[in-house]
Amino acid sequence: MFYALLVIVRGTQAVNLLRGVIVLVILVVVFSGLFQLRAVSWLLRATLPALLLAIPVIFQPEIRRALTSLGRAGSWITFRGRHEQVMAVIQCIVRASERLSKIRYGGLIVIEREIGLQEYVDTGVNLNANISAELLVQIFHKDTPLHDGAAVLRGEQIVAAACVMPLSTNTKVEERRYGLRHRAAIGITESSDAVAVIISEETGSISVAYNGRMIRKITHARLSNILAAFYQPRTARTRSWIRRILGIKTKEHGE
Repeated sequence: MFYALLVIVRGTQAVNLLRGVIVLVILVVVFSGLFQLRAVSWLLRATLPALLLAIPVIFQPEIRRALTSLGRAGSWITFRGRHEQVMAVIQCIVRASERLSKIRYGGLIVIEREIGLQEYVDTGVNLNANISAELLVQIFHKDTPLHDGAAVLRGEQIVAAACVMPLSTNTKVEERRYGLRHRAAIGITESSDAVAVIISEETGSISVAYNGRMIRKITHARLSNILAAFYQPRTARTRSWIRRILGIKTKEHGE
């Protein structure tokens, strides 16, 4: 249980808050048992009940992430089309990413999986168009009004573009000075099980974000393999392979 708690709060602001709670408990024990400081020990003891009520508010992002992980445990991906359909969607994403990378146009493609992203879809422009590499490239063309934001994919369709994604609250992400597009990709994968493909406008490099982690500077062939793994049902072998690819260069979000 303690290990599960530490895994949930690892790399978040909750770590410092958890340390503060531990220090406060130690102070109560020390002042009450050793120094017999009645006024200070009473004040600390009176603070603990209020702190217990404040814990759900303070740790709200971590609790939400834990409940989300519990809710999707053992479930399958929403899009269970035929193998040919799945591969066609993947190839469209890969071709669009390759073209955007060559011309140095930034892009953020968010793939909806089991957890719905309708609240973020509503912030953009509805398209409900069949997915194609040409359409994705056109969406992220710098002279179009839809390029600023994320394109959300649901099944075989681009449901919306210019969608606003939540930025990551992870302090390590801010320290590494990620751009807003990369922070938004990490943010949406922290609050859902979506997969995000990011094309850097500055370097043209392609990255993939999932579960709050990022794999950076990947090749087109590797992008195809990674997306194929996420589109498959979650067998034990698939989960092991996903954990392995996420374990590569993820100690500091892929750097």
